[in-house]
Amino acid sequence: MNRIDLDGRHAVVTGGAQGIGLSVARRLIASGASVTLWDRDEVMLAEALKTLSSAGIASIETIDVANQQSVDSATSSTIARHGKIDILVASAGIAGPNHKTWEYPVDAWKQILDINLTGVYLCCRAVVPYMLKQNYGRIVNVASIAGKEGNANAPAYSASKAGVIALTKSLGKETADKNIAVNCITPAVARTRIFDQMTQEHIDFMLSRIPRGRFLEVDEVSSMVAWLVSEENSFTTAAVFDLSGGRATY
Repeated sequence: MNRIDLDGRHAVVTGGAQGIGLSVARRLIASGASVTLWDRDEVMLAEALKTLSSAGIASIETIDVANQQSVDSATSSTIARHGKIDILVASAGIAGPNHKTWEYPVDAWKQILDINLTGVYLCCRAVVPYMLKQNYGRIVNVASIAGKEGNANAPAYSASKAGVIALTKSLGKETADKNIAVNCITPAVARTRIFDQMTQEHIDFMLSRIPRGRFLEVDEVSSMVAWLVSEENSFTTAAVFDLSGGRATY
């Protein structure tokens, strides 16, 4: 593993209690950063904190990313404890059920958009003002290859991730004259607990679309994120980085 230099930086990772978020947190700590995990699962947060604290400086905040007050409170608490937020990795998200668009439950649609898209917006909205004051920041929003191509029977998830891509491009342009980089990644699916929300038919479909013939490993996501949130990424912003195993052709 190459060690990216994140010494002295403080990172917030949403959805950090498990899966991609936890893997990213481990990698950032290994690179010298301190990390605060934002997640709604108190039990898993506590377990993650035990793991991370043995490797570096870590803290946790129980949060609902779809709730503005919760996000604003976690932001204030994190800054009070660590003095700053240099890095935001917005990883929290849910897959939702699999249905045709015209049969999709309206309540499920709203929940997925609230968490996957509005949640990213609220976190960026809360953190960016502090990054502007310090004239430094790195943000990586976790979108999905589904946001580029659209997955059949997953219209809400696909739409939410397409929104994350567009939000990233807008924010990246708005902060481009500062030392703030805002990018997103579009991974193919990784074998995490998000599979619990999907039908086997949908899982098989997604695997069939990946030319590498396997699912993404969470540590492969962390490798890319570690560079994107480093000071070495001094020029690229408002961009989309593919992690699709050859599925995406644009």
